[in-house]
Amino acid sequence: MIQERSALKDNLGNFPGRWLGGLSLIISPILLVISSMLRIQFNFFFSDQLAAYDTNPNLMLTSFSFFLIGMILLFPAVLTLVQLISVEKPRLGLWGGLLVILGLFARAFHSGADHFAFQVVRSTNVEVATQLVGDFYGMFHIVNILNFSILFGWIVLAIGAYLSNVFGLFRSIALGMMFVLAIGILKGTNMTTIISLSGLCMAFLPLGIQVLKSGTMPKLKTVLLYLIIIVLVVSSWLLMSEMERPH
Repeated sequence: MIQERSALKDNLGNFPGRWLGGLSLIISPILLVISSMLRIQFNFFFSDQLAAYDTNPNLMLTSFSFFLIGMILLFPAVLTLVQLISVEKPRLGLWGGLLVILGLFARAFHSGADHFAFQVVRSTNVEVATQLVGDFYGMFHIVNILNFSILFGWIVLAIGAYLSNVFGLFRSIALGMMFVLAIGILKGTNMTTIISLSGLCMAFLPLGIQVLKSGTMPKLKTVLLYLIIIVLVVSSWLLMSEMERPH
């Protein structure tokens, strides 16, 4: 066990590092599962998601916000996995990581479109928003090219994780199930969402715990210092965001 921890620590780079990487591996899938569960009661398609926002704006805003944060945290989580894969299978680590990370940019783009559509519901009504989204749904954008990269990227990462012995067969298959997670604007929760995110949890949560345990525990003073810094930074971001809003 001590040798495994030492090897794991040696294979992690300075960025994202043990703490950011380990915490991201744990927090990102949890947020994505919470996000999907919050809107599981509503139908999958964009018109139903807009109608759900019209009647339950706080619930839907929380759900889609958790989804975006989870996808953002997948970036350092995937980087951590790529570093571990690349020790034995650098090409699979490179291409799997590249494809998934490019796809994460596409998901961030879609989250921006989701937010805009919700604001149309607020400023006008759900019928106008549904018509607007229906008119531009499926239109070409340069980001569309990235849609399929994340789907195939998860398969490449799963193969790399198995061949490099980072994961066993079961957890590699579980990670590869992210292939079926729908990508696009205003997606709800269906059975494939549950399957894919369950697989992500099976693959990432144990790895996150392993990564966090691969080094020594920080001193309490260090933990408190970082918590204070995080609170101050997040508070400043919220304040600046509020100042940018038109009054």
